[in-house]
Amino acid sequence: MAKKDEAKLNHILATLRDLEYGSVVITVHDGEITQIDTTEKKRFSLQKNKAYEKK
Repeated sequence: MAKKDEAKLNHILATLRDLEYGSVVITVHDGEITQIDTTEKKRFSLQKNKAYEKK
């Protein structure tokens, strides 16, 4: 395996390890990986604050 290909695969694996929620899109042109896009989602619990509740 070429060093460039190995670097790309290592980058993809590291991205997947660090990703909790989201997606990884791998763009390929002519059989070569040309771009890797990562979208990460952060989710937060909704907690109501009593001071802001309507009376």
